[in-house]
Amino acid sequence: MSEITLAETRTHNPDRGVYPASGDYVHAMEVVNPQRLLFVAGTMGLDESGAAGATLEDQLDLIWSNLRTILGSAGMGVDNIVRLTSYLRDASYAGANAKARTAALGGRPVPTTAIVAQTLSESWMVEIEVIAAA
Repeated sequence: MSEITLAETRTHNPDRGVYPASGDYVHAMEVVNPQRLLFVAGTMGLDESGAAGATLEDQLDLIWSNLRTILGSAGMGVDNIVRLTSYLRDASYAGANAKARTAALGGRPVPTTAIVAQTLSESWMVEIEVIAAA
């Protein structure tokens, strides 16, 4: 499965009756007739040995590298992501997380949610789960 196919998607951002979406976020994304859906578990900023990156930026780099590897194993890439949820250990991580997400997705907005939560290990600063469609 080396070829990455993209499902047809339609963005839904009503211009009345709800607050406006921002440039890196959409209210909803409709996936039309997908052939495949991939649900990716929460992915942490851990290296291959399971060690957490030392800094927030290290962990975000590792998360996106790990996500590319997982998506690639299914013949998909970051362009296939249609939904993303970030779990942040601290609200102050939101800006760096948004910047890393925007860079990883090449500026393509997707429906996203960020939640401040206690992670299972204090060394895990961010965990990201995605849904991808092809």
